[in-house]
Amino acid sequence: MTPVSSPSPHGRSPLHVVQVLGAGNAGGAGHVRSLAAGLVARGVKVTVCAPAEAECTHDFTGVGAVHAAVPRSTDPGALAVLRAVSAGADLVHAHGLHASFRTVLALGGRSTPLVVTWHDRAHAEGARAHLLRLLERRVTRTASVVLGATSALVDRARRTGARDARLGPVALPARPRPTADAADPDQARPKIRAELGATGRPLLLAAGPLEEHRGYDVLLDAARHWRRLDPEPLVVVAGEGPLRAALQGRIEDEELPVTLVGPRDDVPDLLAAADLALLPSHREPGRAPFAQEALHARVPLVASDAGAIPELVGDAAALVPRGDGDALAAAVAGLLADPDRRRRLVDRGVRQAATWPTEDETVAQVLSVYDELTLPQPFL
Repeated sequence: MTPVSSPSPHGRSPLHVVQVLGAGNAGGAGHVRSLAAGLVARGVKVTVCAPAEAECTHDFTGVGAVHAAVPRSTDPGALAVLRAVSAGADLVHAHGLHASFRTVLALGGRSTPLVVTWHDRAHAEGARAHLLRLLERRVTRTASVVLGATSALVDRARRTGARDARLGPVALPARPRPTADAADPDQARPKIRAELGATGRPLLLAAGPLEEHRGYDVLLDAARHWRRLDPEPLVVVAGEGPLRAALQGRIEDEELPVTLVGPRDDVPDLLAAADLALLPSHREPGRAPFAQEALHARVPLVASDAGAIPELVGDAAALVPRGDGDALAAAVAGLLADPDRRRRLVDRGVRQAATWPTEDETVAQVLSVYDELTLPQPFL
């Protein structure tokens, strides 16, 4: 375990940290669970304020944290819960813009240090965009420290008035492998490919919610070109969302080699069986978890150049202009025809992934920020 400063120096009682998480922040929830586990292991008392469904999915209590159920933001009881829970805390750490703004209101001018992590930028149009900018300004000017998951988020926090904005480590929490063959992925690979219908043909995998920003329209544009390849690749999309009906209709109308398999809890196994991973996003939140999973799994990645993807993957992926289906189609066809280049991408991916923070390193760095804000400062 990475050494860090003691959470209870000189006889002090254990540090009590409250983590605040809003609804609909799946990436943030995984990060909070990882943080909670590491902090508890270091003797820190952790309370997680989150909706009940987040506790059901991520089991914060299972890693030793206390869970305080917080109603959704529209419920007036949400602020009351946050006020009560944070009253005895040494530090509060909020994740995401909306959770951070509610926390600012709940603290109400208290001197309790507030750390904010931005995992992604909130997006909106028109009057709502103006409202989000006002929320951002209020949060950044109140927070003791703003941690941005990407350089762009750090820059944005500074532009909106943050007193202290830093690049915040956000590790990819390990996903469990649910298959019986988890100890031997090579044994599971042919079975999974056969189940998906990819025997004797390349398997291309995309994963994530079926939402507009994920770029599945571009993926289907590219799939029209892949019908001409021999053998024709199969594209599998794991995820669910509001675009499912529209995407399925287009797949059937255009007879595209694409299968929507719905939400899956075995994405690591699907990746282990895939020849290529695809990330065609128009906008990619934060540190692109699927890109990280692909590189960790040693699967060549073809991705758009959206958001922080280039910063994250460097030269370890084939990057194409976002929104360009022709470029995506050409990049995939080129890689399928060039096994040597695929191997080079895998090797680069291993080196790139080694530069990302581990969960243990992330906890250590975050705890060092907590210590900075809570430990007594010596007189000079």
